[in-house]
Amino acid sequence: MTQTATAQITGIHHVTAIASDPQKNIDFYAGLLGLRQVKKTVNFDDPSAYHLYYGDEHGTPGSIVTFFYWPGHEARGRIGSGQTTALVFSAPPASLAWWQERLARHGVKVEHKTRFGEEVLAFVDPDEIPVEIVAVAEDSRSGWTGSGIPAEHAIRGLHTAELTVAFAAPTEALLSIEMQFRLVKREGDRARFEAGPGGSGRYADVIQAPSAKRGSGGSGTIHHIAWSVPDDATELAKQSELQESGYQVSPVMDRDYFHSIYYRERGGILFEIATETPGFAVDEPAASLGTALKLPRQFEPHRAKIEQLLPPVEVAKSFT
Repeated sequence: MTQTATAQITGIHHVTAIASDPQKNIDFYAGLLGLRQVKKTVNFDDPSAYHLYYGDEHGTPGSIVTFFYWPGHEARGRIGSGQTTALVFSAPPASLAWWQERLARHGVKVEHKTRFGEEVLAFVDPDEIPVEIVAVAEDSRSGWTGSGIPAEHAIRGLHTAELTVAFAAPTEALLSIEMQFRLVKREGDRARFEAGPGGSGRYADVIQAPSAKRGSGGSGTIHHIAWSVPDDATELAKQSELQESGYQVSPVMDRDYFHSIYYRERGGILFEIATETPGFAVDEPAASLGTALKLPRQFEPHRAKIEQLLPPVEVAKSFT
């Protein structure tokens, strides 16, 4: 395979999971964790399902977590190999005690861990999806403070993508060769890779778990991980490189706020490559992101019916 200078993945774009209750999801991520709800829309393939986005002030790639929700008919999944298995956020080191107290005060059980020399708070969201807040000293990103979280404690964005597979070698080869990540370090069954200039928001942790049960999709699991590229030209170059290497890659799909291609790595995890542009302010003012229901163009003629079918949701519950 011939690598081109343009086909560079710069880090994480977003992580998408599946929730069982949209209001509880909003209250947890936009309320308790203080992320900004940057978009309220529906699934491109099923307008009966909300698609909720959270991130920093502008929904910057690397800060974004998104959730699907199917009312009444989405079976619970199982977390296991062949999946992204945690939502891992970055926060200032001095803020971890503050987060521990805040989470405990609202009934969230917190476990302490240390990984790659980093202090970690581990807990689960209302659907029991694993969530972590990692103390990261070198992270210049600014978190969202509009939800009442003090600036010195605000979550800055995603820290790493946790990729759990039965056998690590094929996944590591994809990251190293076609995706041009660099191996940073190993610790036990976990290997950390970094993309672009490196640092928080640009990591991928590959976990080899041969005895783990195979994961199954459904609520309480992470659906896919999206990697970021700066523009359409880079995405097309990466699409071509992956196809040359034998990966089945989708056509480019217009997701309104970015353009995407999809493929599965050898361990079974669904990967997406998404562009940084046009961004979330393309269909509503930056000052009011996430406040109105935005529909993909093909669903706009059916807005009245879609709004009738979707369960009502409110702004995040206020937490102190």
